[in-house]
Amino acid sequence: MFKYGFTRNAVWFMKGLQEYTKSGYEAAAKHFVPSDLDVNLSGRSFMVTGANSGIGKAAAQEIAIRGGTVHLVCRNKGRAEAAKDEIVERSKNENVHVHIVDMSSAKQVWEFAQNFSQNNKIHVLINNAGCMVNQRELTDEGLEKNFATNTLGTYILTTALIPSLKQVEDPRVITVSSGGMLTQKLNVDDLQFEKGTFDGTMAYAQNKRQQVTLTEKWATQHKDIHFSSMHPGWADTPAVQTSMPSFHAKMQSKLRTEAMGADTVVWLAVSPAAIKQPSGLFFQDRKPVPTHLPLAWSRPSTQDEDKLLAALQEMALKFKP
Repeated sequence: MFKYGFTRNAVWFMKGLQEYTKSGYEAAAKHFVPSDLDVNLSGRSFMVTGANSGIGKAAAQEIAIRGGTVHLVCRNKGRAEAAKDEIVERSKNENVHVHIVDMSSAKQVWEFAQNFSQNNKIHVLINNAGCMVNQRELTDEGLEKNFATNTLGTYILTTALIPSLKQVEDPRVITVSSGGMLTQKLNVDDLQFEKGTFDGTMAYAQNKRQQVTLTEKWATQHKDIHFSSMHPGWADTPAVQTSMPSFHAKMQSKLRTEAMGADTVVWLAVSPAAIKQPSGLFFQDRKPVPTHLPLAWSRPSTQDEDKLLAALQEMALKFKP
């Protein structure tokens, strides 16, 4: 297993240097169709989690510019309001709303989603909020923080909003995953990293693998909603700066801008071309890409995928109001 893990990491890093950097984006962008984003989003409602900075904020900005109603779901009220003011000023769109939710709190996520559904329409959910804590840390609910935010929070919010999404035309769910998940095989026997030495980067990558698995499963369960996951590339965001300082310092000149990282999120959320792709795929630079590296021995069994869903459902129901 260590042999496969080492090989996976090496292959992935070389792939990243070629594809995930700013130059990788610029090469891919030569093949983009500019008119794909020439859309009027008036009357459509978008929810973006983790929207006060980085890729989430950049995506929210582009949606607001095109006339969409944007719901910013953020943990910090001050930063959220500042982001809202900036988005409104740049887009001249007043339909930008702030919701204060800690995505690592299962109970808060349930309560927010239920209240939101009673009072608002939603056409597109963008699961962008992410967490990479490098020391094992528990939330007030006793959950490992990375897992609680990245996997369980995403699972609860999406599950709770699916009935509302099914009531509108052209509903979509986009989950911002990471190419780092290619280094991980789904591990359903230690979801909260209680065994062995804790590694925050590995935990994050495992969560991102879980998100891709969830996207594939949801796509088969809910045919009337278009699901997708994506990799934004290596972007220069506040999250990367704080969670991966040494990586940021070494790679800074090669990193994508936040707007480059958000481009495929926006494309998946608004473009008519995006929903011509099958539901459940994993995207990079507006194209579906494989979810496993060649010869990486990372494909899970169907039983493990089902086990993940069952575990999340059981866990989520414990916190449902």
